[in-house]
Amino acid sequence: MSALLEIEQLEVSFGGRTAAVRGASLSVERGETHCLVGESGCGKSVTALSIMNLLTRGARRQATRLAFEGQELQGLSDQGMAHLRGNAMAMIFQEPMTSLNPAYTVGSQMTEVLRRHRHASQKSATDRAADLLARVGITAPGMRLGQFPHQLSGGLRQRVMIAMALMCEPKLLIADEPTTALDVTVQAQILRLLTQLQRDLGLGMLLITHDLGIVARVAHRVSVMYAGEVVESAATAALFAHPKHPYTQGLLRCVPVPGKTRRDQPLGSIPGTVPRIGPGFEGCAFRERCGFADATCAHTIPRHAAGPGHEFLCRLPA
Repeated sequence: MSALLEIEQLEVSFGGRTAAVRGASLSVERGETHCLVGESGCGKSVTALSIMNLLTRGARRQATRLAFEGQELQGLSDQGMAHLRGNAMAMIFQEPMTSLNPAYTVGSQMTEVLRRHRHASQKSATDRAADLLARVGITAPGMRLGQFPHQLSGGLRQRVMIAMALMCEPKLLIADEPTTALDVTVQAQILRLLTQLQRDLGLGMLLITHDLGIVARVAHRVSVMYAGEVVESAATAALFAHPKHPYTQGLLRCVPVPGKTRRDQPLGSIPGTVPRIGPGFEGCAFRERCGFADATCAHTIPRHAAGPGHEFLCRLPA
């Protein structure tokens, strides 16, 4: 049986000047949480938007395979893609205030999803919306349905976005840094909620984040992305125990460890910034920031297998 979501050699460029995603490959199995991690500007959100076919005008997307439940998404008509979006595959965006329409109530936005895709009556759609708001931990759901987004806190707006994404019982949920704009305590609540919903409903989830603490708690598999490439992919336990790519090792060194990281010592960091890659770039994009780089890193970089399901992209075999 094929994976729920299959991506092979995805390429996304903007205006022919910026290669935002370069040959990225990953898959999400049914009932699995697959985390896509990396710094800001690595191409994580662009990958998510390309799956949903929500890229801006002028963007160019191509892939060897981009399939959902075995159905190729490339070349699918706008009507066919609109049938999948919000129905079989749903997305939670980074900032709920800009994702929710400020001119419409929470209830009208939530019920529209079910009425459009399932042709439900207004009453059944409203009942479903209230039930889901209660399920995601929002008290007095009937009252909340009549409120506008600006009347809700950031944490409540994000819970509304999660409930809205679940209206049609999707099989795939893409969560693009769903806790970025929230304070620490609310972040923990949202993560627990997503994890519980994923387990209860058997969702396949692609969770995009730059927080390795989140990854360690919720992921089954991890893909590490840098400058548009997936530089390492492995089961979560294998990645944390035996990281192979220098970028993955650098990210893990940046995570403070209770009892080991001293208060008077600076936190780990990776010098430099993510480069802007143009078409035709060759070699390792991390070479300017890597302590292991040499002249060979400017040429084609091989992909190695470090174990079952564990692959990394580097000139060094181990």
